[in-house]
Amino acid sequence: MPRSDVTIPTADGEAAATLHLPDGDGPWPGVLMFPDAGGARDTFSDMGDRMASMGYATLVPDIYYRNPGYAPFDLATVFTDAGERARLGELMGTLTNERLVSDAGAYLDFLLARPEVTGAGAGTTGYCMGGRASMLVAGAVPEKVAAAASFHGGRLAVADDPTSPHLLAGSVRAKVYVAGAQDDASFGQDQFDRLDAVLTGAGVEHTVETYPAGHGFAVADNPTYDEDAAERHWAALGDLYGSALIR
Repeated sequence: MPRSDVTIPTADGEAAATLHLPDGDGPWPGVLMFPDAGGARDTFSDMGDRMASMGYATLVPDIYYRNPGYAPFDLATVFTDAGERARLGELMGTLTNERLVSDAGAYLDFLLARPEVTGAGAGTTGYCMGGRASMLVAGAVPEKVAAAASFHGGRLAVADDPTSPHLLAGSVRAKVYVAGAQDDASFGQDQFDRLDAVLTGAGVEHTVETYPAGHGFAVADNPTYDEDAAERHWAALGDLYGSALIR
């Protein structure tokens, strides 16, 4: 799959990203892929290639571009090493809703303006905190998102959080697919039920389900990676985008 490094102007500077294209002649539907807390890295380059092989022009941004030169994280140890966990927490804390939405608007404008991309709306997908970003963006810039997915995303529908993505359900125009992880405290049954209810109430075509796998099941360098669940996630994305994105 052709892959290129690109730079995207944002309100706060320039974000590096990789653009992954299918083989052959386009244009193709566009997909914005939000990485997990570990950020853009080789695993997500591979995932961008996989998405492109399915027929989608895929953009994987460096979500931490405001902190150039940060050292990559090892997901096998980052949550057990106190120093690394603190460093990750600092980076994650820089991504407010306002910044996520502003950045995503720039990413989507860039993607949808590419000659290789067709359609007025893109697909989004995200993992862990990227799943939350995917759902947030679907409600915040609904005119740019035709399909939105979240995999082992957390804090999607928190009752006492005024920044929770579920509060934007009434604005969502996208077809939505959410796959939670088993025994995941960041997306428990209360959030599952709340998200399903608000999407139903808003008339959003959606699926919310739980995979029999742990948090991180779709990302290959995560210690909890589950090949069966990961393949199920790819199939679900193919079904979602195949039904919702314009070719």
